Amino acid sequence: MDGLPWYTASRVKRGTKPQQLLPGARSIICLGINYFQPANRYKQDRNENNTGRIANYAQGKDYHKLIKKRMRSFVVEMSSILGKEFSAKWYVDDGPMLDRAAANRSGLGWFGKNTNILSPGVGSWTFLGQIITDLDLEYDSPLKKSCGTCTQCVTSCPTGAIVGPYVLDNTKCISFQTIENKGPIPRDIRPQMKNWIFGCDICQEVCPVNNIATETREPEFQRSSLDNINLFDVLRLDEERFKNQFSGTPIMRTKLSGLKRNACIALGNNKDKSSVSELSKSLTGDIDLVRGHAAWALGQIGGPNALDILQKASSHETNEWVLEEIDLAIHQINTRIE
Repeated sequence: MDGLPWYTASRVKRGTKPQQLLPGARSIICLGINYFQPANRYKQDRNENNTGRIANYAQGKDYHKLIKKRMRSFVVEMSSILGKEFSAKWYVDDGPMLDRAAANRSGLGWFGKNTNILSPGVGSWTFLGQIITDLDLEYDSPLKKSCGTCTQCVTSCPTGAIVGPYVLDNTKCISFQTIENKGPIPRDIRPQMKNWIFGCDICQEVCPVNNIATETREPEFQRSSLDNINLFDVLRLDEERFKNQFSGTPIMRTKLSGLKRNACIALGNNKDKSSVSELSKSLTGDIDLVRGHAAWALGQIGGPNALDILQKASSHETNEWVLEEIDLAIHQINTRIE
């Protein structure tokens, strides 16, 4: 899979053979936890007041640790009820386990055309987990449900990442670009990101099945302070404050440089001239990735002040890619002036 070198064909094949993951495996117990926060849903996609959006799932604590802890307790309790020990191994969006395929076959949900699993009453706002065990359990049947003729997720994706029903081009996906891509965001993707700075929920927000989703009862997944975060505050973060604010959350995955990069893009898309001063500081910072995207943002905002800042930066910038971004931004502003 492009951009995910660790997601190899051999890894996928291994995930289809539970016996290789747990010798003697006989059953897979599939679990789901709702993370939906209604208060954070259907926000305006325009960047009001220089704020950035963070995907619903990432506004709580790191789900991997929380769900694995629950699974461990579940296995212990199950062993106590059965009066015997058994072998078990669990996964939460990690390892070679094919979580969505297992969830689909177990009846936990069905595949949506956005490639997410849709569960009754919750929709796709669900974290998935699996416990492989050597217990011989009675199997559930897959749900006889589908999305029918609905294609809202396909047609609503701003980058066209859902190239067809059940097929996702991850290199076009805003979630992939803002989280997994550690380098420059492709220029054609940047304007489509609007003010998303970590992940994207568009294909979930437009899904009719998600209209009936109920609010999560898990306090660990409720962190409304991360909804519409101030972009200036993001650009002012240093490593220590970044860790203090986001430690224990999925946002750590993008690292400080990635989050600042994404914030620059959001400010560029907002085109608010009040951002120029803050972006000019990022243009002279010590992170190449941030400087380049700050230059792009200034080019989007335009105006004499932004042009002057870019021209001064061009005279002392040494990084080739950043220089290219500065030159393109200057050209864009000059073209608009002409």
